[in-house]
Amino acid sequence: MATRSELIEAITERYKVARREDKCRILDEFVAVTGYHRKHAIRALNRREKKSLASKRHSALYGEDVREALIVLWEASERLCSKRLRPMIPVLLPALERHGRLQLDGKLCSKLL
Repeated sequence: MATRSELIEAITERYKVARREDKCRILDEFVAVTGYHRKHAIRALNRREKKSLASKRHSALYGEDVREALIVLWEASERLCSKRLRPMIPVLLPALERHGRLQLDGKLCSKLL
Protein backbone atom coordinates (compact mmCIF):
# COMPACT_ATOMS: atom_id res chain seq x y z
CA MET A 1 0.00 0.00 0.00
CA ALA A 2 1.23 3.47 -0.83
CA THR A 3 1.70 5.96 1.96
CA ARG A 4 -1.24 8.19 2.74
CA SER A 5 0.45 11.28 1.34
CA GLU A 6 1.16 9.49 -1.96
CA LEU A 7 -2.45 8.35 -2.07
CA ILE A 8 -3.67 11.90 -1.48
CA GLU A 9 -1.49 13.18 -4.33
CA ALA A 10 -2.82 10.49 -6.64
CA ILE A 11 -6.51 11.07 -5.87
CA THR A 12 -6.59 14.86 -5.38
CA GLU A 13 -6.77 15.87 -9.04
CA ARG A 14 -9.43 13.27 -9.84
CA TYR A 15 -11.45 14.39 -6.82
CA LYS A 16 -11.27 18.10 -7.74
CA VAL A 17 -12.61 17.64 -11.28
CA ALA A 18 -15.28 15.06 -10.40
CA ARG A 19 -19.02 15.72 -10.21
CA ARG A 20 -20.81 15.60 -6.86
CA GLU A 21 -21.94 11.97 -7.16
CA ASP A 22 -18.47 10.87 -8.17
CA LYS A 23 -16.90 12.82 -5.32
CA CYS A 24 -19.02 10.88 -2.81
CA ARG A 25 -17.85 7.57 -4.28
CA ILE A 26 -14.18 8.67 -4.41
CA LEU A 27 -14.42 9.95 -0.85
CA ASP A 28 -15.98 6.69 0.40
CA GLU A 29 -13.16 4.68 -1.18
CA PHE A 30 -10.52 7.05 0.20
CA VAL A 31 -11.93 6.88 3.74
CA ALA A 32 -12.09 3.08 3.58
CA VAL A 33 -8.46 2.80 2.46
CA THR A 34 -6.86 5.41 4.72
CA GLY A 35 -9.04 5.19 7.82
CA TYR A 36 -9.33 8.98 7.92
CA HIS A 37 -12.42 10.62 9.35
CA ARG A 38 -14.65 11.76 6.49
CA LYS A 39 -14.27 15.51 7.18
CA HIS A 40 -10.49 15.21 7.45
CA ALA A 41 -10.43 13.35 4.14
CA ILE A 42 -12.40 16.15 2.47
CA ARG A 43 -9.96 18.74 3.79
CA ALA A 44 -6.97 16.66 2.73
CA LEU A 45 -8.28 16.26 -0.81
CA ASN A 46 -9.25 19.93 -1.17
CA ARG A 47 -6.04 21.41 0.18
CA ARG A 48 -4.07 23.79 -1.97
CA GLU A 49 -0.59 23.03 -3.17
CA LYS A 50 2.11 24.48 -0.98
CA LYS A 51 4.25 27.18 -2.50
CA SER A 52 7.95 26.66 -2.42
CA LEU A 53 9.83 28.31 0.42
CA ALA A 54 12.21 29.96 -2.02
CA SER A 55 9.46 32.24 -3.32
CA LYS A 56 8.71 33.51 0.20
CA ARG A 57 12.24 34.54 1.00
CA HIS A 58 12.97 38.23 0.87
CA SER A 59 16.30 39.79 0.24
CA ALA A 60 17.91 41.42 3.23
CA LEU A 61 17.15 45.13 3.41
CA TYR A 62 20.01 45.97 5.71
CA GLY A 63 23.53 44.70 6.05
CA GLU A 64 25.37 43.04 8.89
CA ASP A 65 26.51 46.40 10.29
CA VAL A 66 22.91 47.50 10.90
CA ARG A 67 22.13 44.17 12.52
CA GLU A 68 25.09 44.45 14.89
CA ALA A 69 24.13 48.01 15.86
CA LEU A 70 20.55 46.90 16.53
CA ILE A 71 21.84 44.11 18.75
CA VAL A 72 23.83 46.64 20.79
CA LEU A 73 20.72 48.85 21.10
CA TRP A 74 18.61 45.85 22.04
CA GLU A 75 21.06 44.72 24.71
CA ALA A 76 21.29 48.27 26.12
CA SER A 77 17.51 48.43 26.40
CA GLU A 78 17.53 45.18 28.39
CA ARG A 79 16.14 43.21 25.44
CA LEU A 80 12.93 45.10 24.84
CA CYS A 81 10.54 43.74 22.26
CA SER A 82 10.67 45.40 18.84
CA LYS A 83 7.39 47.23 19.45
CA ARG A 84 8.87 49.04 22.45
CA LEU A 85 12.45 49.26 21.15
CA ARG A 86 11.55 51.17 18.00
CA PRO A 87 10.47 54.40 19.76
CA MET A 88 13.47 54.12 22.10
CA ILE A 89 16.08 54.10 19.31
CA PRO A 90 16.20 57.93 18.90
CA VAL A 91 16.83 58.23 22.65
CA LEU A 92 19.27 55.32 23.03
CA LEU A 93 21.38 56.00 19.95
CA PRO A 94 22.83 59.38 21.01
CA ALA A 95 23.34 58.13 24.58
CA LEU A 96 25.28 55.07 23.44
CA GLU A 97 27.42 57.19 21.09
CA ARG A 98 28.08 59.69 23.87
CA HIS A 99 29.26 56.95 26.27
CA GLY A 100 31.43 55.27 23.62
CA ARG A 101 29.49 52.00 23.40
CA LEU A 102 28.61 52.58 19.74
CA GLN A 103 30.44 54.41 16.96
CA LEU A 104 28.34 54.99 13.84
CA ASP A 105 28.74 56.94 10.63
CA GLY A 106 25.95 59.17 9.32
CA LYS A 107 24.62 56.65 6.79
CA LEU A 108 24.32 53.85 9.33
CA CYS A 109 22.75 56.19 11.87
CA SER A 110 20.08 57.23 9.36
CA LYS A 111 19.31 53.57 8.61
CA LEU A 112 18.78 52.88 12.29
CA LEU A 113 16.54 55.89 12.78
